[in-house]
Amino acid sequence: MAKQTVAEQFVDILARAGVKRLYGVVGDSLNPVVDAIRRTSAVDWVQVRHEEVAAFAAGAEAQITGRLAACAGSCGPGNLHLINGLFDAHRSMAPVLALASHIPSSEIGTSFFQETHPDQLFQECSHYCELISNTRQMPRVLQTAIQHAVGRSGVSVVALPGDIAGEPAPERAEEHALVTARPSVRPGDAEIAQLARMIDQAGKVTLFCGSGTAGAHAEVMALAEKIKSPVGHALRGKEWIQYDNPYDVGMSGLLGYGAAYEATHECDLLILLGTDFPYNAFLPKDVPIVQVDVRAEHLGRRSTLDLAVWGDVRETLRCLTPLVQEKKNRRFLDRMLKKHADALEGVVKAYTRKVDRHVPVHPEYVASVLDEEASDDAVFTVDTGMCNVWAARYLTPNGRRRVIGSFTHGSMANALPQAIGAQLTDRRRQVVSMSGDGGFSMLMGDFLTLVQHNLPVKVVLFNNSSLGMVELEMLVAGLPSYGTGNQNPDFAAIARAAGAYGVRVEKPKHLRGALRDAFKHNGPALVDVVTDPNALSIPPKISADMVTGFALSAGKIVLDGGVGRMVQMARSNLRNIPRF
Repeated sequence: MAKQTVAEQFVDILARAGVKRLYGVVGDSLNPVVDAIRRTSAVDWVQVRHEEVAAFAAGAEAQITGRLAACAGSCGPGNLHLINGLFDAHRSMAPVLALASHIPSSEIGTSFFQETHPDQLFQECSHYCELISNTRQMPRVLQTAIQHAVGRSGVSVVALPGDIAGEPAPERAEEHALVTARPSVRPGDAEIAQLARMIDQAGKVTLFCGSGTAGAHAEVMALAEKIKSPVGHALRGKEWIQYDNPYDVGMSGLLGYGAAYEATHECDLLILLGTDFPYNAFLPKDVPIVQVDVRAEHLGRRSTLDLAVWGDVRETLRCLTPLVQEKKNRRFLDRMLKKHADALEGVVKAYTRKVDRHVPVHPEYVASVLDEEASDDAVFTVDTGMCNVWAARYLTPNGRRRVIGSFTHGSMANALPQAIGAQLTDRRRQVVSMSGDGGFSMLMGDFLTLVQHNLPVKVVLFNNSSLGMVELEMLVAGLPSYGTGNQNPDFAAIARAAGAYGVRVEKPKHLRGALRDAFKHNGPALVDVVTDPNALSIPPKISADMVTGFALSAGKIVLDGGVGRMVQMARSNLRNIPRF
């Protein structure tokens, strides 16, 4: 019986850690690992056209499943291409293991062909990054990398020279135990008791929720009911907290809407639940703030805290809610609910007027119709830029849908690659890539990956022939737009030429039928919608401080165009307000 190689041992450990597939592009130093995958049924090799796509896809898979995902790149330029997608996965707290294969170990340090130093390059976008320079290192280094990725929710990178990967593995007397799931973290009794006292002493409390409320919807609703609290959310908290929420007052931040801003500023106590909300310009300066987060390093780095609570949101609220006194006065809650409904209703008409005749098509209308036609358990992957705006305003969460984007790293071109990873977790689930023409064309080569693997991803292309968010940034800075126009082809024709379903929509009356036909198609499809480049938008509150950086740009003009079905939910919540 042939002895196991280091590459085979590597693949075996990945399989035992729950990894189902390895995304990447084959090449020289990576060949021993790819060949080991060829000879096993435990892990699949997913060939993509660009390693950046491999990292984005792995990050999306990890976010959808909550399990470790993996990607790989060959030596030098190959693994260097992974870096942007790994930054995104790391900042999204997605557990991803990246294999950066390396030049022959005897040549390291000699400026050899394609030489880079991956053990140094990936330090900033990983919790763990190490070079394997000896066959006896491999099992323990890989085990340690896996435990960092899973335990700390982020990226680990293992650099493995191709020659070492092909060598015989040393005998192992025992299997290493692997950590594949995170524990729950409960705060101490003193912190919980102090938070309960602060809530009891405050007349008006607002809860502001982020992605850390995943799995804690029931606990957040129970606390909000007991203390009569409005519940707002950040963009990454939308999918977890907005649905079935009679206390919803919308979203704060650059893409915000409704009364979330007012609710966070007019309360006596603001409680941040599982959010690392980056825009402190939207947070109050004169309101006591409590933050609850499972990542201790997140506590207090955005605003001055009156109390920091280290723990899971769900476990914290399970301990906290029985201790707080029930509040009887819901005047503050009802006032915020009414403000929220009025704010939504006041703008919803802007995109409903004459949309059936407006050419180019309103992107708001496209997002609204997409929301109505998509499946109840669809996964949406969303490009950075104006697509973020349309997703934030128009996609309706329900507890089953997922929304994935580069919401923290803010990279272009993320939606199509993330759709690949999302679709491979379940080929029967509807996956929709909300792509901008700039982002789509940046990594358009991997549309061929959809065709090659027959992945039934539906790409809805918001084609305004411009880098819309960048134009907005220039506008806010008082600059004329320059270098932002795109001379685009007929993307639907390109999709058809590639062997996929493609349709171009230039008139609103054709939109719904085009989406339905694409969704019915048994395979990859692209709907190229020519949209109005002048559609912009405005957040609920603007200050001079906001006109800085990324799209504090979404600052001056962001969407004055409605919020789809959310206005219906807001109005239905008003029915719960007692009439006097």
